[in-house]
Amino acid sequence: MRWLTLYARSRQIPASLAAVVIGAVAVWALARDEGAGPGDPRLPVLVLATGAMAFSIGLGGQDLALDRTAAIRWMPRRAAHVLLAGAVIAAALLTLQAGAAMATTAFVVRDSAGLMGLVALGAALSGGQYAWTLPFAWLSFSFFAPPPTSVPLEVATWMLLPPGTAAGTWTALVLTVVGTVAYAVAGPRR
Repeated sequence: MRWLTLYARSRQIPASLAAVVIGAVAVWALARDEGAGPGDPRLPVLVLATGAMAFSIGLGGQDLALDRTAAIRWMPRRAAHVLLAGAVIAAALLTLQAGAAMATTAFVVRDSAGLMGLVALGAALSGGQYAWTLPFAWLSFSFFAPPPTSVPLEVATWMLLPPGTAAGTWTALVLTVVGTVAYAVAGPRR
């Protein structure tokens, strides 16, 4: 079990977990004060995106050359890291909203998986330290985009769509698979 502890510390998982919990509690407190109903997806998406961005820093190790020359297989560990981080982010939001539902379980699972896939793709393209930029940019665009009237606009605003929307579900699924596979195979960019 010592290797798991060392891995968690080297990937800054305790700090990321603390940031996820603090971000989720802060947004939950804002949702209680503001009175946003369960139909408003902005606050749950903000919790999920904040959590994904917090875990993004751990997608790059302290020494990339050391990671690449290690005698262990990194592909399953990288994929597990991305998927478990998405599960932790979803669990944090679902736990906080136990009293008053801000979003459905399907919405939370879809968005947390899609956002972690987007973070993993960002790590593969630009490194762990800049992996947060893709979900941040996509979230910013989604918040200020006009209401979706076509399929391309639905794809662009997939984070805010209801869980039964085909374009939102497929976009999240593609981002999850492509991002996780790209990060697992290539690792973080130098």
